[in-house]
Amino acid sequence: MRLIPRSFLARTILMILIPLIVAQVIVANAFFGNHWSRVHDTLARTLAGEISTMMNFMDEGNNDAVQKLARDIGINVTIHDKLNRPKHNDNHSNEAGRLASELSKRLQRRAQIYIDKGKRLVFVDIPTKNDQISTFGTSLYRIYSTSTEVFIIWLIGSILIVSILISPFIIMHTRSIRRIARAASRFGRGLDAPGFEPSGSKEIREAATSMITMKERLDRYNRTRTDMLNAVSHDLKAPLTRMRLSLETGAATNENLIRDIDRMSEMVNGYLAFARGEMPEIEQSTELPPMLTRIARDAAPDKEIITNFPDTPAQFYARPMALARAFGNIIENAARYANKQIKITERDFEDTIEITIEDDGIGIPDDRKKDAMRPFVRLDDARGSDTGGTGLGLSIAQTAIENHGGQLFLENSDMGGLKVRVVLPI
Repeated sequence: MRLIPRSFLARTILMILIPLIVAQVIVANAFFGNHWSRVHDTLARTLAGEISTMMNFMDEGNNDAVQKLARDIGINVTIHDKLNRPKHNDNHSNEAGRLASELSKRLQRRAQIYIDKGKRLVFVDIPTKNDQISTFGTSLYRIYSTSTEVFIIWLIGSILIVSILISPFIIMHTRSIRRIARAASRFGRGLDAPGFEPSGSKEIREAATSMITMKERLDRYNRTRTDMLNAVSHDLKAPLTRMRLSLETGAATNENLIRDIDRMSEMVNGYLAFARGEMPEIEQSTELPPMLTRIARDAAPDKEIITNFPDTPAQFYARPMALARAFGNIIENAARYANKQIKITERDFEDTIEITIEDDGIGIPDDRKKDAMRPFVRLDDARGSDTGGTGLGLSIAQTAIENHGGQLFLENSDMGGLKVRVVLPI
């Protein structure tokens, strides 16, 4: 038999209710149990003392004093020659046990206690010296407190109230988790989940957002692999055909063949670098201004480099080789299309670093910026017809930035060209 339920809803309810029940039982046993026992002992001693006093007056023949005292304390006293009582008395019951014990200490005769639970009355029969039976009748509450029963009812009621209050919230959490599970199942089969949006608590929304981001990255990964295969077949076929025709017609020259071979080598190296992705690298304390300055100096020796760095730049843990490769691709792209100037700016915030790289080229139209981030897409009509390249620079940079938990944006620069804005977490 399974003791622990399978569902998250049932487990959460148990996780809340079991400690609550245990805590209430401990409090009830440690505090109210002792309190209840002391109250019953006091009630039994008080009533036993009153009955003992009236019996002493009876033995002395002072019946007027008995009647006056009985009226004052709310006890009905009657004298009988004979009573038809049940054979079994309630001397050892939970309600009358303490009273029977107290009466046996105070009287030299045996008292018979009977309880009418329907009317909530208690009757005490005690033989007199005249061989009669004196009956003392009073309310059962004179010897037994029902506060224990009320307390137990409130304990159970509070548990039910807590269960009713927490159930809707737990059901909402459970519904959000089930939606994530269904969406993950569809994502795992390569399908979309229409209408799926993050909902629920902050942690559940973060999990849903991360799963959506993972789905988008997997989709982009699959698209880029397909694009890579198409690009390899297209880009390599053209120079190979040209080389074959040149050799067959005798028009081939060493210079032309070497240029085509270099171009093919460049494309193959780009494809391989993109297919391999990033190699494992240990994170190190990194400071960006020296890295960016070195890359800009090497990538654009003939351009004016304008830098705007903080006096004390932020240091954070990152994979420096991966970042250098990403910023190298961005700055080389800026150097390729800039007319005269490249501007590099770093701004440090409390938990992020923002780096912008701008050029004074012709930029990229807004409707083509999204295409520029796709692998193997070359915007030659927008950025120049003789620039070459495999269309992988920005895509590789974006992948490296995202692997660091950052984001890359393409925007328009005030210098007239393209502005690449990179946001990295500290």
